[in-house]
Order: sequence, then C-alpha cells, then structure tokens
Amino acid sequence: MLHRKIYQLYSEGHEVWVFLRDQQRWLERARIIDMEGDLVTLRYETDEEDEMCSWEEMVRLESIGAVTRKLASVPRGDVEPLVSDDCPEAEQIPNPHPEANHD
Repeated sequence: MLHRKIYQLYSEGHEVWVFLRDQQRWLERARIIDMEGDLVTLRYETDEEDEMCSWEEMVRLESIGAVTRKLASVPRGDVEPLVSDDCPEAEQIPNPHPEANHD
C-alpha cells in the first residue's frame, strides 16, 4: 500500500514530507525523484547557517514511516480570499458587505 502511494506521489511530482523511522527524523519539502525496487531517491534542501544545501538521499521503503504533503495554504492576517467567477455559487464565500459590491 505505501509503495503504491509513494509511486503515485512520485508520478505526480508532489513535494512531500518524509519521516525516516530508522533515523527518527523528517525530510521536509522533498521530491521523490526516482524509485527502483525498494529504493526511493529523495531530493531536498536545507538552510545551514548562511548557505542553502541541496541533498539527494536514497532510502529503503521499509525505513519510511510516514509521508505527508501539503494540500493547501492560506495567508494569515486580514486578507480577503480570491473568489473565481467560474466557481459554483454554492461554493462561493459570501461577501460580508454586499452593499460595497456596486459596479
């Protein structure tokens, strides 16, 4: 099951967070760049002091304890979300100030 899910994420090119249970650490914002047998090749970057480092790491499927990916993000603060005209009316966020919407 995990193998199929990792292959799907690899095929789609999604950025993922991978927990390596044998090392008890997370690889953040990694890309699965290759899968061969039970080896998964991951590419990720780290910010170490004043430089960005790019890493490629090969891990065995059995050492992967969890894989997550970000589905969406929303800016914090007083930001009005964009609403597409193509969005179905039932899914649109209602305007809290309808009187301000005179064109």
